[in-house]
Amino acid sequence: MTDNTYLLGIDFGTESVRAAIFDMTGRPVSFAATAYRTTHPHPGWAEQDPEEWWEALQASCHKVIAASGVSPAAIKGISYDATTMTVVAMDKRGEALRPAIMWMDVRATEQAARAEKSDSVARLYNGRGTAPATAEWYPFKAAWLRENERETYDAAFRLVDAPDWVTYKLTGEWTTNINSAALRMYYNRDHGGWPVDFYETIGCGDVFDKIPEKVVDLGTPVGELSVIAAQLLGLHPGTPVAQGPADAWAGQIGLGVVDPGVMALITGSSHVLTGQTDKPIHGKGFFGAYTDGVVKGQYTVEGGQVSTGSVLKWFKDNFARDLIQAAEVTGLNVYDILNKQSKDLPPGSEGLIINEYFQGNRTPYTDSKARGVIWGLSLHHGPAHIYRAIQESVCYGTAHNLRAMSAAGFEVKKIVAAGGATKSRDWMQMHADVTGVPIALTEVGDAVVLGSCMLAAVGAGLHPDLGTAAKEMVHEIDLLEPDQRRHEEYRYFVDAYANTYPQLQPMIHDMVDRENAKRG
Repeated sequence: MTDNTYLLGIDFGTESVRAAIFDMTGRPVSFAATAYRTTHPHPGWAEQDPEEWWEALQASCHKVIAASGVSPAAIKGISYDATTMTVVAMDKRGEALRPAIMWMDVRATEQAARAEKSDSVARLYNGRGTAPATAEWYPFKAAWLRENERETYDAAFRLVDAPDWVTYKLTGEWTTNINSAALRMYYNRDHGGWPVDFYETIGCGDVFDKIPEKVVDLGTPVGELSVIAAQLLGLHPGTPVAQGPADAWAGQIGLGVVDPGVMALITGSSHVLTGQTDKPIHGKGFFGAYTDGVVKGQYTVEGGQVSTGSVLKWFKDNFARDLIQAAEVTGLNVYDILNKQSKDLPPGSEGLIINEYFQGNRTPYTDSKARGVIWGLSLHHGPAHIYRAIQESVCYGTAHNLRAMSAAGFEVKKIVAAGGATKSRDWMQMHADVTGVPIALTEVGDAVVLGSCMLAAVGAGLHPDLGTAAKEMVHEIDLLEPDQRRHEEYRYFVDAYANTYPQLQPMIHDMVDRENAKRG
């Protein structure tokens, strides 16, 4: 069966939709991507047109089938992921009533601030109530829509997250995926499901009429590919479709992180840390633990760094233009040049500390007003020191997040990493040295779309559960053990990094408020 059995994964990212065909061993056959636009009508706003999503998906599916040479009938399962919380208001026909409000959109800051007034059990997910709520999450966007676009809010038959929009478009079924529900909508099965009291405090207690009642675990069959969808996508009607999650957690699955004690590290312009535990731990400095959010019967903990790869890019674009020009002539990669120049510097970059909070801090502070800090500079320091200190700061931030989780009882035995940072073995080794945790790398770099294919396999009955799918489809190719001597050296610098921002926070907030006031 495996020789002629294939799976289709669909990944709706921020910039494009990717379609990929994998075989049952977890090896990719073909990929295709089609871009769409993001608009920013006002500062802090971000929107996309769901109709463009649908057109892009059609293009990607046709391209991936053509490139693969695989018959649509040989695709035995489909699943998908999408960004979260990207909120879509839909009418009874499944048509979008307005552009989708993107995950990065923070227009609902005022509504999110109301969470501080609530003593609901929902607040367990925000650091046991010690952390502010983020305007990115569902109830706050729903409340904003209710207060500012009441006509659209009232007309909406469904107000769903992007993965649930995909479910409807593929199958005609209305569901709420447990991943979005638990991780971004405050749903908690251990405490009765939906925290109605919390939603009432936020200002959208009536939104439950618009949320699909069926909350579905990941990998559960949600229906079959409809005839219309199959015709438009160039696929076989009746193909089983399995419930998919948000993109980062498809990545966690694609890294094989489905058991307690292992952490997925998904890298790019930002870092996402997510892992499983067998008990409901809550504490200061991280999100969760979310009930059933990835694997039923387990709990998911989450941490995140807003600016990681993006800070390295900032340095490259603004302070390494000579190297960019040289690279264009020689064909070399700029980052390879920078890595070579800074490789031999000792831990701590000779007394230079950077906090990478250039676009705020997601965890452990959940502070949108946080900003970057550079200290310890001397005339001895040059560009290579600053570049390496940025790399180290990202690793320090990861270690700081792990410390917060450890304080609550979550101990990480291994990290499995994916994304842009894994292209640099030295930087990944630095992550291992700083955190003191071994870091595994897997065969398939695109863990997100592999995760969707693994869910497709489970939903189609080709694997009994995600644990089995992980054993069969995820292949580790390297394990970077921490250098204990360097780890001990780095302890001092992690402490210095962690102690920096709390001391400067009042001054940084004052500066941000002052600059915001200038802009009106």
